[in-house]
Amino acid sequence: MRITKHEHACLRLELDGHQLVIDPGSFTLPQTDLHGLAAVVLTHEHPDHWTPEHLERLRRDAPGVPVYGPAGVAAAGADVIVVAPGDTVTAGPFTMTFHGGRHSVIHSSIPVVENVGVLVNDAFYYPGDSYAVPAHADVEMLAAPIGAPWLKIGDAMDFVLAVKPRRAFGTHDMTLSRAGLEMHRARLTWATEQGGGEFLTLDPGESYEM
Repeated sequence: MRITKHEHACLRLELDGHQLVIDPGSFTLPQTDLHGLAAVVLTHEHPDHWTPEHLERLRRDAPGVPVYGPAGVAAAGADVIVVAPGDTVTAGPFTMTFHGGRHSVIHSSIPVVENVGVLVNDAFYYPGDSYAVPAHADVEMLAAPIGAPWLKIGDAMDFVLAVKPRRAFGTHDMTLSRAGLEMHRARLTWATEQGGGEFLTLDPGESYEM
């Protein structure tokens, strides 16, 4: 499975000629070179994780493509197949299970929305905007949030320590300066290595073959 990091929180997975796009949001450039798009996953309703324009463009390129997201995304106006923690769906070669249920707290004055983490083929995990750890999963690759208004780097390190992935890379990073990004990558490198794993440095457009 080939994993490509795009801007901010957007990820593209490719397997057997099919693609899965996760969280194309307002900080992400339009997705191009799409072929065999099997599904789209939106972890939650915040615009840095989905926009109507991105969904319209993806559906124009792949009519009928299933789009999965929690009920809050549907309430925000997205035409999605509603999923919840514990659900499992299959699209093309991708089997996805959903975890967590709630976005991490930003501040007591800001409502906490629904959020689902997605585990793909029991190997790749992305938690959305949460620290939800998938139960009983041996995570080969973790896309770990690395910068956000809700994120404290110590909590992000504890999340990586809890998951114990064999490999990890940072995502959700457009709010960081370059200096901040490098500093946080160093912290998550340490956390990944404590479980015997390897931390990868992926910039937008770069890929890794699992």
